[in-house]
Amino acid sequence: MLSYTDVKPDTNFTKDGQPYTVLDYNHIKKQRGAPVVQLKVRNIITGKTREMAARQNDEFEEAKIKEVPAEFIYYQDHHKEYWFKAPDKPGERFPLSKEFLGEASNYLKPGVEVKVIKFKGEAVDIKLPVKIDLKVTQAPPSVKGNTAEGGTKKVTVETGYKVNTPLFIEKGDVIRVNTETGEYSERVEKA
Repeated sequence: MLSYTDVKPDTNFTKDGQPYTVLDYNHIKKQRGAPVVQLKVRNIITGKTREMAARQNDEFEEAKIKEVPAEFIYYQDHHKEYWFKAPDKPGERFPLSKEFLGEASNYLKPGVEVKVIKFKGEAVDIKLPVKIDLKVTQAPPSVKGNTAEGGTKKVTVETGYKVNTPLFIEKGDVIRVNTETGEYSERVEKA
């Protein structure tokens, strides 16, 4: 069991059968009252964040969260399933649905290694690398003009995702995309 002072950022705990991870921790000591800890937590299953107060007599059960490495293999369109395998065991394959993956599906290409987060033996979330290199498959031509503010254009990458990039990015370039923000980071390779 965790006490109210043990639930620091990146700590996982369960409350009412739901797993949470602590995002922010603020210890408040009042002059006449008992100290309180203000927490900002994220539900690992739903992804929703909320504020929570923890008092001296509160106890939290540590969540048994397991991160399992996996490698993306391919997307099966007619079932809308993304297939993964254990990196060192190609025979251990499993599918995850497009609904389960959500925004993460925008960055998946064959060979990308991810971490599947499991709670009570079931996959509840997926953790992508912070940055992924993707090849540009469609890019509008660059237009000369007023670029004093740094012009941008929308390009399509190999996964079908559209990214705002600087005007100099062309079809065939490989760009690095931040998976947390969905934004262009840098050009890795020129076509």
